[in-house]
Amino acid sequence: MPPKRPYNKPATTYAQQVAKLRSRGMTVADEDAAKFHLQHINYYRLGAYWLPFEDNHGTHQFKAGTAFDDVLKLYTFDRELRLLLLDAIERIEVSARAQWAFRVGHLHGAHAHLDDRLAVKRFHWQKNIDDLTKEVDRADEIFIQHLTATYSESLPPIWAVCEVMSLGLLSRWYANLKPMNTRSLIANVYGLDESVLASWLHHLSVVRNVCAHHSRLWNRDFSRVPPQATINKPSVLAGQFIQSHALYNTLVILLYLMDRVSPGHHWRDRLKTLLGNNGRWLADMGFPTGWDARPVWQ
Repeated sequence: MPPKRPYNKPATTYAQQVAKLRSRGMTVADEDAAKFHLQHINYYRLGAYWLPFEDNHGTHQFKAGTAFDDVLKLYTFDRELRLLLLDAIERIEVSARAQWAFRVGHLHGAHAHLDDRLAVKRFHWQKNIDDLTKEVDRADEIFIQHLTATYSESLPPIWAVCEVMSLGLLSRWYANLKPMNTRSLIANVYGLDESVLASWLHHLSVVRNVCAHHSRLWNRDFSRVPPQATINKPSVLAGQFIQSHALYNTLVILLYLMDRVSPGHHWRDRLKTLLGNNGRWLADMGFPTGWDARPVWQ
């Protein structure tokens, strides 16, 4: 590797940014509109969306016919896709919190989360309880403030603390839950094996963080995805997944879970409409040929 060197490129104006794009072969029909979008989105943020339009990444020259408006349409599609996924993940997260609190609370008590004997690994339990304490301490919910001021336990009961847990923390807590019967009762609500639910919750927490931090989603590869050998256990999902780290499998998971937590939803139709209007970018998300004829999309 060559030695590192100081970064000495100066900041550029919006007009200079437009000029740079034009010099690389991008058509900018409305310069004022382009400068407006660069002002409110950021050149480097949009850069992730004009990479597919580059003919030569080394020189950053664009393919013939590349227009700024095409890049903006891709950016808008990705933004709308993130918002749509956040809508589904929110409903699934709320359901998973409720099931975790209900089953654990009924079987193991109101403060079962304080009992490290219910954890597979105590080290993980300690990390989880520390993170949960931080989330409770910074919560401004009136019910949390009332419970912490009124009762002597170090944390409020499980059906209260679940309301201030992040999806990532919930997924870690479920994965470290030792009583197998309790894990299975929670997973059974979704028609899943407990190991499948643990994997899905972790994966969705990663996807949720991508969406919540406004990061690029449409062509992202996820380093950890639910294992193919186990996610096909629900018969309704047999053959619905593909061997890919792209977004397609995530959408299959969301469709399956949305049918469970929100029967009669219109999320599938909204997703299919968005995808249908942006078919050019489906291959980047791992969509197989004939995807819309598969049962999970019906």
